[in-house]
Amino acid sequence: MKKNKENYFDLVYQVVKAIPWGQVTTYGAIANYLGIKSGARMVGYAMNASHTQADIPAHRVVNRNGILTGKHHFKFPEQMQQLLEMEGIIVENDKILNFENHFWDPNQLELD
Repeated sequence: MKKNKENYFDLVYQVVKAIPWGQVTTYGAIANYLGIKSGARMVGYAMNASHTQADIPAHRVVNRNGILTGKHHFKFPEQMQQLLEMEGIIVENDKILNFENHFWDPNQLELD
């Protein structure tokens, strides 16, 4: 069964909503969890489209190196870092310090 883009975005959003406070995950980890090989770019598209929905914590999704590559899609570029810092995550030069300590693996999740 072929999934359309909106259904895929909804699956991405379910995963993003499950990221615990004070933790982050990556575009690739979400794509891997959803079984979409090379789907990190599609996860990025979903995150870019999520900013109209207040209940999607898009600030918790970063690139595989812990860099805030999506910051330009927020109301203002500093907002992503500010939201992460409010959760106790230290960001320096657009990169999460001790990234491995804050990384959350979506494979811990069981979606309905």
